[in-house]
Amino acid sequence: MAATQRYQVPTGTFIICEHEPLLLQAYLGTCVGLALYCKTTGIGGMIHLLLPEPVSHTSFNPPEKYASTGVPLFIESLLAKGAQRETLVASLAGGALVGPISEQDLGLDIGGRTADTVRAILTAKGIELVQSETGGFFTCCLSLNTATGKCTIEPAGHHNVMEQVNIKTPSAGDIKSAVDHMQPVPQVALKCMRLINQGKYAIEQLAEEVSKDQVITARMLGLANSAMFAKRSPVESLEHALIYLGQDQLVKLILTAAVQSYFDQSTMGYSLCKGGLYHHAVGCAQVAEALAAKTRKVDRRIAYTAGLLHDIGKVVLDQYVAPAYPLFYRQAMEKNENVIATEKRLLGIDHTEVGHLLAKQWLFPESLVHVIRHHHQPGKKSEHKPLAVIVYMADLLLSRFHIGFELERLDTRALSDLLGYIDLTVDHFGDLVDLIPDTVFRSIAETPSAEF
Repeated sequence: MAATQRYQVPTGTFIICEHEPLLLQAYLGTCVGLALYCKTTGIGGMIHLLLPEPVSHTSFNPPEKYASTGVPLFIESLLAKGAQRETLVASLAGGALVGPISEQDLGLDIGGRTADTVRAILTAKGIELVQSETGGFFTCCLSLNTATGKCTIEPAGHHNVMEQVNIKTPSAGDIKSAVDHMQPVPQVALKCMRLINQGKYAIEQLAEEVSKDQVITARMLGLANSAMFAKRSPVESLEHALIYLGQDQLVKLILTAAVQSYFDQSTMGYSLCKGGLYHHAVGCAQVAEALAAKTRKVDRRIAYTAGLLHDIGKVVLDQYVAPAYPLFYRQAMEKNENVIATEKRLLGIDHTEVGHLLAKQWLFPESLVHVIRHHHQPGKKSEHKPLAVIVYMADLLLSRFHIGFELERLDTRALSDLLGYIDLTVDHFGDLVDLIPDTVFRSIAETPSAEF
C-alpha cells in the first residue's frame, strides 16, 4: 500500500508510525536525519537533529534537538511501540558543508560531528546502518515510506534540470517597470516600521487602522493561531491578539501579515516549495530577533523587521528565475558560489540591488534600506553595520540548518571577523545554532504539501 500523506519532520522532533501509511521527509543541510524501520513489525520513524550534543548543561530542551540525547530517546520510543531491536535498520543523511566553504566550516564541522554521534549510538545499540550519505557539499531529502519501509536519500530541489534554456536578462527598464508596478507596502506596515525605528508606540491607534483592512486582519488572525506565535489560547479578534500576545508581538503580527502577499507568490523560482520565500523571511526575522536579544547590539524589534524584509528584492527577480529555475539551481550548486554571484552572472543584477530600489521607493527607514542592500556584504562600514551582521548571521543559520524553503548560499570567509564585530567568536557558533527558536522549526509542519 503506497503512502497516502507526506509529513515533513521538523528539526528537533521525531515521528513514529506504527501502521499508518505516511511518507516521512526531512530536508537536510548541516542538520542530520535518521530513519529507523523494523522489518518484523513495520514500525518506523524519523528524527531530525540539529546539533551533536547540548551546548551547555542548562540548554537541553527539547532533547530531540541533539544526537546524544535525542537518538536514544527515539530508539527507546520505537521499542516501546513494539519495534524489535534485532530487526531495526537505519538510514542516515545530512551533515553537509553547504555553500561556499571556509576554514571555519571545516573546523566546526557541526554536521559531521552530529553524524558521528549518531553512528556511535547505533553501533552501541547493535542497530544495522544499511544506508548512509553524510557530509559533502549539497543539501538532500531523507524520505521514509512507512507503508513499505523503503527509504531514499535524494538531492533537495527541483530535479528536472534543463540542459539548454534561454534566461531572459532583464534590462534596467524592465527592473524599473517591475519595481514601479509592485503594490506598495500597506500604510499601517510602514507606520509600524517607523514607530519601531523611533522607539515609540501607539498600539491602540495601530490596531484601529489594521481593523479597517479586512485582508490584513484575516492574515493576522491566521498567523496568531499558528506555531509561529506559540499560541496558548485561540485568538479570535485583534482585541484578543493584543491581550494574549502583547504589544510587541502584535506589532510583529502586523508586519508579518502585511508582507505575506509579497513573498507568498511563487512555487518555483527562489522558492523550493510553495511559500518558501515567505517562510524563510519569517524564520529569518525570528532568528534575527533572537540574535539581537543575545548580543544587545541592536533593538530586537528592528532586527525582526530587517530579517523579515531583507530578501524583498527576490520578489521582483523571481519572475526571471522561475522559468529557468533548475538551471539556476544547478549552476549555483555546481559552481559552489553564493547566490549574489549567480544572479549577477545570469541576470545582470542581484536581489540586494533590486531590494534597495524598492526600499528607497517605499521610503523605508535608512536602517532597513542599508540591510536590504548589504546583508550579503555586512562588513560595509556604516552605523547600521551591527544590524546587517545580525541579519546576515540569521540568514546563514537558516541556510545551513533550516533548508528546503528557498535557494540561498552565503559566503562565510569573513565569518570570524563578522562575529567579532558583535563580540562573539567562531567558538560561539554552536550556541547561535541553539538560539534558533523552536517556532521556526515547528512552522514547517504547517507548510502546505507541495512539490519540492
